[in-house]
Amino acid sequence: MNHKDLTIQDLKAAIEDIGTRFPNLSDDDRFVLWFFRAYVTDSEDRAHEAVAGGSRDKSIDGLLIDDAARAVFIVQAKYRRALGAKTENRDDVICFAETAAAVSESDHSAFATYIDTMEPASAERFKEARKRVNGQKYRVILYFVTLGKISVSTRRDAEQTVGRAKADAKIEFIDGSRAMLLFRDYLDGVAPPIPTLDLEMEKSPNVTVNGVAQRYDDLNNIESWVFSMRGDAVAALYEFAGPRVFARNIRGYLGAATEVNRSMVATLRDEPAKFFYYNNGITIICDEAEKKSRQGKDVLQVSNPQIINGQQTTRTVAAHAKEARSASVLVKVIRVPREAGESGNGFESLVSRIVAGTNWQNKITASDLMSNDRIQIELERAFRKLGYLYIRKRQSKGEAKRSAPGKNYMTVKKEEIAQAVAACELDPWWLRQGKEKLFEEDVYPKVFPNTDANYYLSRYRLLREVTYAGRGNPERGYAKWLVLNFVWSELSPLVRSARNARSFRLQTERGAGEVPHWLNRAIDKVFNEALRYYRQNRGKGNAALDVSRFFREGKNRHHEFLAFWNTSAKAKRTFGKCMENAAEAIEGYDA
Repeated sequence: MNHKDLTIQDLKAAIEDIGTRFPNLSDDDRFVLWFFRAYVTDSEDRAHEAVAGGSRDKSIDGLLIDDAARAVFIVQAKYRRALGAKTENRDDVICFAETAAAVSESDHSAFATYIDTMEPASAERFKEARKRVNGQKYRVILYFVTLGKISVSTRRDAEQTVGRAKADAKIEFIDGSRAMLLFRDYLDGVAPPIPTLDLEMEKSPNVTVNGVAQRYDDLNNIESWVFSMRGDAVAALYEFAGPRVFARNIRGYLGAATEVNRSMVATLRDEPAKFFYYNNGITIICDEAEKKSRQGKDVLQVSNPQIINGQQTTRTVAAHAKEARSASVLVKVIRVPREAGESGNGFESLVSRIVAGTNWQNKITASDLMSNDRIQIELERAFRKLGYLYIRKRQSKGEAKRSAPGKNYMTVKKEEIAQAVAACELDPWWLRQGKEKLFEEDVYPKVFPNTDANYYLSRYRLLREVTYAGRGNPERGYAKWLVLNFVWSELSPLVRSARNARSFRLQTERGAGEVPHWLNRAIDKVFNEALRYYRQNRGKGNAALDVSRFFREGKNRHHEFLAFWNTSAKAKRTFGKCMENAAEAIEGYDA
């Protein structure tokens, strides 16, 4: 996994990246937008709406009304130059805390006075928030966010101020150290987090439960709980949290058709009372956990929870909640400290090892283990900006498409990208050894060296063109990776610039214009020469290699083929002319 020490410079770089999409916002407002996206909403557009059009009024830097959560989120943010260097002024924090009373003010005259000096757009948004709070009993949640520090006494005084508001209100403080934890989760794709879940421990007339097993590891400061939950309680957990609760899982939902998932459904339907014995249960990691009793029920309240093993179980139980009422599910909860450093016992290292150690019911592959690598998460974001749904986790197609509703994305799997890059940059021999080899630790950094979407898409679009030229011809299928490697060596100088890479991508995506025409003629010529090279070098008699073995077993074939190619003057002339025409089309396209 790609885990490095994070600095404030890394966070500032992410803020600058937001600026490329929202250039009209100041750095301070981009910081507010980032916080909304990292902690409150999974929509960058909604986060932008929360800060755009009249922020920085009356201590309010951002305001978001969430009708689904029945809550009003209000933010004040301090985008400091240094991490943890400045202690925030008490009066600033208390002034912000008084916003809770203002947004729940029942006296119309007093409220009118409060908003009288506000910028009109901000005043209208604050009016809407007040309507929800007073008329529909929405909660008020204040976030004071700073890269500096907030004293304990200031926090206490602000909490008391918020407590006097005429609403269900609270204030939460995000200081510099916690902001960096949020940033780490943001990079890990766990954004926004799930604040809390109540895990209801099983209590049934048919099952005797004598408490909960609790274990504390003093050496590593890790605390664990083991207990059982009713199946319908697990289903309710998923209905509340949604797919975000699986963000740290190395796979997506594999679908109902897998053998393991079909077996679970059969057990729920035919033998629900034995589900506990047949199933491995679920494993949850969290930041904090506390056992509580409410209305005669024992619950374990967990903050920032993630199901890292048991997604198939959870999703299957949720899809059959009625049958799951009579089933029990084994639950293991692990509280992992977030203050750990980047040693072998660091948070990410420990979590990735727990994930790998507990996910064995469905076979784990090398590509699965890399699915939550930060490069993969950044690529998913970068590809989406260009209209591609980058599938970094193994999951069903339907599940992948549900993650990006409302837009007709082109889909591409990380395995396809890995093959395209490896064929272009490495010995094509690697491609005949199986795609999982490309995700092993010694090869992976060469295949995924950066997070530039154009770097990968140029190679991927060429792979699509080469695949198209080889369709329907098995011999060409075996030679495909060699041909891709050679053509890329000639094409790469033409698409090195960002403008030309975009031009090449757009023309090949649309399948029309001069570039696909001339490029396919060039590829066709290389295929012909690659198969001629095979026939001249396959050997004779019983020792002759068939076309599959020839391209699978031979290392450095690309170097040998280049020497062979240089002996064919006619092929070189035809190919060269085609590539010249393709280059003109790339340069001349209005990208």
